[in-house]
Amino acid sequence: MQCNISARMRLVLVLVLVVVSGGAAQKLPTRDEGLFQMQVRDKALFHDSSVIPDGAEINGYLFRDTPKRYYFVVEEDNTPLSVTVTPCDAPLEWRLTLQELPEDSSGESSGEPEPLDQQKLQVTVDEGTELFSYKGNDVESYVASSSPSGLYQLELLSTEKDSNFQVYATTTPESDQPYPELPYDPRVDVTALGRTTVTLAWKPTPTGAQLRQPVQYCVVIGQEHNFKSLCAVEAKMGPDDAFMPAPKPGLDFSPFDFAHFGFPSERNDFGKDRHLAGRVPGNKGPRPRAAYTPRQRADIQKLCVGNKNIFTVSELKPDTQYYFDVFAVSTATNMSTAYVGTFARTKEEAKQKTLELKDGKVVDVFIKRKGSKFLRFAPVSSHQKVTFYLHSCLDTVQIQVRRDGKLVLSQNAEGVRQFQLRGKAKAKYLVRLRGSRKGASMLKILASTRPNKQPFPSLPEDTRIKAFDKLRTCDSVTVAWLGTQDRNKFCVYRREVAEGYGEEQRRREQNQCAGPEARKKSDKVLCKYFHSPNLQKAVTTETIRGLQPGKAYLLDVYAVGHGGHSVKYQSKLVKTRKFC
Repeated sequence: MQCNISARMRLVLVLVLVVVSGGAAQKLPTRDEGLFQMQVRDKALFHDSSVIPDGAEINGYLFRDTPKRYYFVVEEDNTPLSVTVTPCDAPLEWRLTLQELPEDSSGESSGEPEPLDQQKLQVTVDEGTELFSYKGNDVESYVASSSPSGLYQLELLSTEKDSNFQVYATTTPESDQPYPELPYDPRVDVTALGRTTVTLAWKPTPTGAQLRQPVQYCVVIGQEHNFKSLCAVEAKMGPDDAFMPAPKPGLDFSPFDFAHFGFPSERNDFGKDRHLAGRVPGNKGPRPRAAYTPRQRADIQKLCVGNKNIFTVSELKPDTQYYFDVFAVSTATNMSTAYVGTFARTKEEAKQKTLELKDGKVVDVFIKRKGSKFLRFAPVSSHQKVTFYLHSCLDTVQIQVRRDGKLVLSQNAEGVRQFQLRGKAKAKYLVRLRGSRKGASMLKILASTRPNKQPFPSLPEDTRIKAFDKLRTCDSVTVAWLGTQDRNKFCVYRREVAEGYGEEQRRREQNQCAGPEARKKSDKVLCKYFHSPNLQKAVTTETIRGLQPGKAYLLDVYAVGHGGHSVKYQSKLVKTRKFC
């Protein structure tokens, strides 16, 4: 027993030296040996010294681009190990490494223990063996059935913004099981849909149904996206989207520390039967879990519904898309597991009537996924031709035109298109617009019997923006785009984006109908006129200056027509050089 305590003490002393001392070895002050051994056994006391307690979930806070390290001690070889990291409100980068420590001396060996100074030197010089790494916003775990003894280092980094996270580590994962288990089908299903109600159903967690452990379900309703963890919900619902007040630079504490030193902590009203205090299975001591009282937001609701697995959400808005998430929460450990969320659009208030098109007036049209809209055009005078101008803002749409009941046009349209039809005295036109199967569609349409200038600017077939990699510098990028024979006004805008901004997010934001009026004035770079009688030479370049080194920017070019309507080229993601 004395040997085990000695090994534990040596690991902890090495850890304290690594965390506290960054340079030369320091002389340790004298201490009460009995008190120190008691503190070694009380793992909760080490939360503020970057040591992860065994079998407890801790909350942490990261400043942007400032890594933080935590340590976890495994005392014996062939020990199971599980480490779970939960990003709360931003994607995280984290990695787990095993630090090489000198072998411990015991009564069975004749060697003398190395001085602590030399032990600390070995730990700080050796970066350790990387066991696992991850980058993203999913709840991810490292699980090993047999791990060697030693000092494990967990390093976390947030590159987007200041962020919160949770970490749970244990050497007895089989007996602990603090997170409720998901059923074989973890999806949330929409079983009924109304104008103001949505009924949800999900399969019960085996933790509550089979293991008879106390579990309750919490339903989250949002209008932006699904959530992957309950702490992400609480972060979004907190003041200024913060899960907890940011600690001052140089300090690392949580509300648990205040409670430990005698300050009261507020209860988080997660439900009438929710127990914030409790002990993790295995009786490993109290969990240093913070209690928060999130501020409710109008676009996010959180409802805890007990142990029932069917729930009807009411008082929703008609024809509005909502995102639904379900979390199984263990009332014994207060830890939660997310089901696979879903989304649904409530039904329209009433069936829309056929819209009337007026000669020469642009009409905005929104079509839900796989939906259709009908428009009627009845010229007031005789006419020889009718021209339909169409600008599809997102995906391809289908346009069908019937003249006096006879089908005269049926085509798929993307971007800016115009269709000219032969006129007929007193003819009436019925236009059917069918949306995309991928998602909702937005478009602008105009019908005219007068041969005037079209409302939308003419565009080349290729609306991409090209960036010249060799012309990139630390503070500028050079781009080019194609024009047409018509003289158009082009406006260039820029916006700095996070490092993890990818093509998928760029496509989601690619709304060609969102014009410069929706942009910030600070995003504007310049506006200029350009055209060329020779299409082979209808290309223009521009150097965008005043950028920051090593930063990513989203560039947009808008072509503005004579009527003020604009069309956006395909956005371009560029990055300045970090070193010049």
